[in-house]
Amino acid sequence: MGLTEEVRPGDELVISADPNHPANLIPRLCKQFYTLGWVTGTGGGTSIKQGEHVFIAPSGVQKELMEPENIFVLSWPTPKYPPEARTYIRKPLELKPSACTPLFLSAFEQGAGCCIHTHSQWAVLVTLLVEQKFGQNACFEISTIEQIKGIPAGKGKGMLGYHDTLRIPIIENTPFEEDLTGSLERAMQQHPDTYAVLVRRHGIYAWGDNWVKAKTQCESLDYIFQLAVEMHKLGLPWLP
Repeated sequence: MGLTEEVRPGDELVISADPNHPANLIPRLCKQFYTLGWVTGTGGGTSIKQGEHVFIAPSGVQKELMEPENIFVLSWPTPKYPPEARTYIRKPLELKPSACTPLFLSAFEQGAGCCIHTHSQWAVLVTLLVEQKFGQNACFEISTIEQIKGIPAGKGKGMLGYHDTLRIPIIENTPFEEDLTGSLERAMQQHPDTYAVLVRRHGIYAWGDNWVKAKTQCESLDYIFQLAVEMHKLGLPWLP
C-alpha cells in the first residue's frame, strides 16, 4: 500500500511480510502461470482459502502485473448465489472479483484449500480430441504414463500409480463463466475422486488441499495434456 493511499476496511488482510501469505502468493503464482501461457490476456485465475477467509484474484487484471492490493477477500463460508449475498471483507476499488468465484467456492466446499483456473492450450486441445475420438460426454483418460503419479487417486487414497487410469471429466463451455458452476458441481458428484474438471474449448479447473498440491497437480496435468496431444499426432493410444 502506498503512503498516500486511503486505508480501507480489510486492507490489513493483504499486508504481510510472509511471502506465502495468500495475498502475496496469488500474484506470484499468477506471474509464473503467465510465463506458462496459462493466464494470458487477463484470463484464468487463482484462489486460496485460509482459515475463515477466501483470497481471490480480480477479473480483468493483467495477471503477471497483479499486486497484493488487488486481491479480494471473502468471509468463509459465503454464499455462491446471488453474488450480492457474498460477504466481502475487502473489495478493491474499481475492480471486479473474478467471474470464476462461484466455481472456486464450489471447490472449497469439497475441502480444497486452493483452486487454479487456466486457459492452457493443451487443456483446450485434449477436450477437442476427446470429443473427436470418443464423443461429447466422454472423459479424458490416459494410463501407463509416469507423470500420472503426481495426481491423487481420491480423498484418502494416496496417489495414482503408473498402471492406474487417470480420468478427468469434461463439461461444456458456457457464454458466461459463472454459468459453469452447476456443471462443475455435477462433474464433482459423478467423479468424487477427481481433483480437476476440463471445460471444452476453454481450459481447466484444478484444485488441491493446499496451494502446493494444487500447483503440483496443475503442472502434472498440463504435462500430461501436452504429451497426449503429441501422442495423438503420432497415432499412439492413450490407453494400453
